[in-house]
Amino acid sequence: MAEAWRGLLSAWKDLRVLAEEYRELDDERVLVLDRFSGQGRASGLDVGEIRTEGAQMFQIRGGKVIKNVAYADRDHALADLGLEE
Repeated sequence: MAEAWRGLLSAWKDLRVLAEEYRELDDERVLVLDRFSGQGRASGLDVGEIRTEGAQMFQIRGGKVIKNVAYADRDHALADLGLEE
């Protein structure tokens, strides 16, 4: 998993993830609505030119993250979790 993240992150310069909202779903799950910013290292593409509103669902047990589901599309995350706005 760490190698996959290194590969993804190395393609961007100044990549930032801003947590915009935290939602406690139940005793073990938290949904974090996030937004990305940054530029492609090779292309110069501003991440703002593509969809930047995503989400992360963390399942926590015993104070440790036991599962993380990353959603590139916030609407998909909300629909998948039955939270459509």
